Amino acid sequence: MSETRTTNPVFPPGRYGHRREGRRRPVVPVIILVVVLAASVLVSVKLYQRYGQTDYQAQIVGWQPTDTAMTIKFTVKVPAGKSAECVLRARDYGGNEVGRRTVVVKPADASATSISADEPVPTSKRGSVGDVVGCQPAG
Repeated sequence: MSETRTTNPVFPPGRYGHRREGRRRPVVPVIILVVVLAASVLVSVKLYQRYGQTDYQAQIVGWQPTDTAMTIKFTVKVPAGKSAECVLRARDYGGNEVGRRTVVVKPADASATSISADEPVPTSKRGSVGDVVGCQPAG
């Protein structure tokens, strides 16, 4: 029966530097990572609360352009009896914005959950497309 013994290698002194006995744990990078992740989650939650799912949903119905204005027809779904503040935009054929207006639309009665509106948007030149950029609670 033969037995092989292993030994640690012996290196010439001063040639390969010092050998490390143990490994230190990276405490500072882990703390920084945890702080960055927590900040990211906080920012994500705040942005979702502001811009995420909303009860105020707009739908464009149509638009009527003239040389100095564009009348935009749209509907907004709102919680019962609530008003909405909507940003309307007119763009030219090339997609450039030629007019923008913020309007507040109110329901016809206190139980209504949908608001229909026709609002003019002043333009710097003739527009070709009307948009509802977004709606939010009025106030």
